[in-house]
Amino acid sequence: MPWKTAAAASPAESSVPYTALPAVYPQNVIVLPYYRPHRPSPTLLFLRRCSAFTAVVLLLSAALFFLYPSDPEITVVRVGLNHIQVHSSPKLTLDVSLSLTVKVRNPDFFSLDYDYLSVSIGYRGRQLGVVRSIGGTVKARGSSYVDAALNLNGLEFFLDAFYLLEDLAKGVVPFDTTTTISGDLGLLFFEIPIEVSSLFHPRLFTNDGKRRAL
Repeated sequence: MPWKTAAAASPAESSVPYTALPAVYPQNVIVLPYYRPHRPSPTLLFLRRCSAFTAVVLLLSAALFFLYPSDPEITVVRVGLNHIQVHSSPKLTLDVSLSLTVKVRNPDFFSLDYDYLSVSIGYRGRQLGVVRSIGGTVKARGSSYVDAALNLNGLEFFLDAFYLLEDLAKGVVPFDTTTTISGDLGLLFFEIPIEVSSLFHPRLFTNDGKRRAL
């Protein structure tokens, strides 16, 4: 008995949903070889680390140089003799009036606010007196001059007083001065307290009416 073959149903006649396959286009695939990054030599790494370390050290040194506070420089630039008088009653005493000019230099990069400045004057190892001025402000990297007057009244005659009169007669009087300044250094939002003393040996010249110090 011969087999009968059924004819295939067309897509329009088939009851099963049919979707046409998309067209296939040729695709090109590029295969890249494995890339191994090049590692620098140990010598080059060492040089880079040394350069970075040196740069950090230089930056820290520069910051320390500019921000580290330094002591102000204090100098007695002038000592003038206003007058001198000898009293013989009721006892032998001596009145001396001196005028002083003190230079305060601030070497820092921030301002200096000082509360007071005192100057002690001595002669041949003996203290004659102390003068104290009011406070003030010295700008960063600036200088300020402070004038003060010292009146020594009723000094009793001692052995050095005769040397003082002798030096005045010669026209040159060697003094010893100790200058002390106390205040605060203003660093950004901080205040650093300081107190500095400076010893100076000015000479008072009285010849030809000149009254100055070297």
